[in-house]
Parts: sequence; C-alpha cells; structure tokens
Amino acid sequence: MARLPTLPPRLCTVDMCTARPPARTWADRKASEPRQGFYQSPEWRALRDGVTKQRGKRCEDCGRTGTRIYCDHIVELQDGGAGLDETNIRLRCGSCHTRKTANARARRHGLR
Repeated sequence: MARLPTLPPRLCTVDMCTARPPARTWADRKASEPRQGFYQSPEWRALRDGVTKQRGKRCEDCGRTGTRIYCDHIVELQDGGAGLDETNIRLRCGSCHTRKTANARARRHGLR
C-alpha cells in the first residue's frame, strides 16, 4: 500500500514564550466577578466560620464528613438571597454544592 504524504501545516504554531495572553490581575478578576469581593469580606468570613463551628464540618445534605465543606447560600445572591443571613446558609460537600449550583443555574436560565 502506498504511503500518503502529510501536508505541511497551513498555520504557523504560536510560540507561547513570546505570544502570551495578558495575565489577569486580581483587579480584573474582581471587576469581572463582583460577587467575589463579598466572599473576601470580614463579615462573610466571620459568618462562615461561626456557622461551621456551630454546625460542624459535615454536609447537611448527604452527611459526608472528612472532606472540604462549602458554606453555601440556599437562595443564591444572584436570585435575591440574603448574603449574611444565617438561615440562608447550608453546609455542603463538593458534590452536593456542585449539584445544587448547577440546578440553580439551570432554573435561572429556564432549563429546568
């Protein structure tokens, strides 16, 4: 069987040492994600630490322990939830947090 010759690439490859995209600074990130500033505030950190200490490091959905626990808003801030209301906070493991957030985004965009 005859070999087919390979064609040379039509586009040159980009040398990433000389053509790097501009680095995102903290100010750029903060401007593009305004809610992130809230999560760095001393008020949120105090509430998060207090809720975690009071309820323990256990997922309130599945009961999992020994994993990273997220302090999650039941009604998300984007949906009008109270940011610093302890009754709007639920402790979740990573998988429960991801599932809940995906469902909330789908509802927000009319997919569910």
